[in-house]
Amino acid sequence: MVMHFQKHIFLVVPKERYDHVIKEHGTGVTMCCMGVGSHDHPAKDCGLSPVGEVRLVPDTASARVIPWSRGEELVLVDMHLKSGCAWEFCPRLTLKHLIEVFYAEYGLEMKAGFESEFYILKYDPENKLKWIGLDTTPFCSSTSFDAASSILFEISEALNAMGIRVEQLHAEAGGGQFEIAVQYGPCLKAADDVLILRETVKAVVQRQGLLATFLPKLFPNDVGSGSHVHVSIWEGEKNVFMGDTDASSQYGMSQIGQEFMAGVLHHLPSILALTAPLPNSYERIKPQTWSGAYYCWGRENREAPLRTSCPPGTYHDSVSNFEFKSIDGCANPHLSLAAILAAGMDGLRRHLQLPVPIDVDPSSLTDGSVQLLPTSLDQSVKALEQNEVLKEYLGLPLVKCIIGVRQSEIEYYKENKNTFASLAGSY
Repeated sequence: MVMHFQKHIFLVVPKERYDHVIKEHGTGVTMCCMGVGSHDHPAKDCGLSPVGEVRLVPDTASARVIPWSRGEELVLVDMHLKSGCAWEFCPRLTLKHLIEVFYAEYGLEMKAGFESEFYILKYDPENKLKWIGLDTTPFCSSTSFDAASSILFEISEALNAMGIRVEQLHAEAGGGQFEIAVQYGPCLKAADDVLILRETVKAVVQRQGLLATFLPKLFPNDVGSGSHVHVSIWEGEKNVFMGDTDASSQYGMSQIGQEFMAGVLHHLPSILALTAPLPNSYERIKPQTWSGAYYCWGRENREAPLRTSCPPGTYHDSVSNFEFKSIDGCANPHLSLAAILAAGMDGLRRHLQLPVPIDVDPSSLTDGSVQLLPTSLDQSVKALEQNEVLKEYLGLPLVKCIIGVRQSEIEYYKENKNTFASLAGSY
C-alpha cells in the first residue's frame, strides 16, 4: 500500500494465512494511515481519524516472486471498506476508476512509462554519520557505470524476473546518480511497476551496505532526481496521440493528442500538488535544470515541463508521446497518473487547445511571456484548492485529504528546515 506521497506500508503474513484468509478477505489497517505525512504524524485537516479500519485486499494478478529474498512474494493491494466495497481514499482504486471512465466515454486508454532517477550513496570515510555519492564522475560516463555495474545488473535482472522490462539504464549527472527507464504500458501497470522498481532498487542496494534514495533534492549543490513519465493515448493497438504522417497534423500530434495534452497543461499548477508532494520537491524544480520549472510546453525541449517526444522508430515529423517532467520519486504514481488522466479528459471534454510551443530555453525569454510554475508546495496546494475539475474526477474527500496532508508537510518543514536530509532513508 502506498500513501498520498511515495511511502510504502508493508505487512508481512505467513503464506498459509495469506492463502486461507487474506487472499479473499484482506487484512486490516487504520483509516488514518492515509492522512499521515512524511513526518509520520497524522494531518489535522485530512478528514480521517484513528477511528475505523479499512481492508487491504490483494490484487492477486499483481503477485510477484521476490528474486533477492528466497521464499517470499509481494502483492499489491486495493483498499476496501469491506471486501468488494471500494474506499474512496484509495489511490490505486482511484486510478482504476478513471481508467474505466476514460474507456467508457472515449473508447481510449492511457499508457505510460517511467524514467526513475536515484542516487546510490556510501558512508563518508571521514564522517560515518554522513552519506555521500558513490562516485563523482560525469553524466553517462563509463567510469560511473562501472563503479556500480554489478548492482545495476542485479537490479535489472530482478526487475526483468518480475515482468518489468528495463529499456535503458545509465549514469546521470549527479555524483553517484543513475537512471532506469522501463517499458511503457497500460497506466495501472506503469504505476505498479514503478512502485516495485523503487522497492527493488532500495533493497538490492541495501544488501551491499549502501543506500539508494529517490529524494528530489538531497545535495544542495548537485542535481536533483526526478521520475519523469512518458504518456501516450491508444485506441486498441493504435497510438492515437500521434499525428498522421502527412503535413496536416499540427505539431506532429492528432487532435486527440493536442486536446488531451492541453488539458494537462491547463491543470499543471494544481497537478504539481500531487506530482511534487514535498517542500523538498520544489528545491529540484528550478530553471535551467531540465526539471520543468516554467508554465509551458515544447517540442523536444527539456526545459519544458511537458515535452513532446519523437523516439527512435517514430516518423520524422510525428511525436508518439509527451514527457511529464515535473514529477519526482516522492510522488504516489497512482495519484499522479490519475491527475494527469483527469486533466487530459477535461481537455478532451472542453476541446482545449495548446498555445504555441516554447522551442527555446524559457529563462532566455525576458518579455514575461512565460511564467514560472508554482515555486513552493504552498502555491501548488492553493492551486489545487481552487481546482473544481480535479475535485470532480478524483473525488472531493480524497482531494481534501491530500490538501490536509500537504498543509501538514508545509507546516512541519517550515519549523524543521534542516530535517529533509533524513528523508533519504525513507525515499
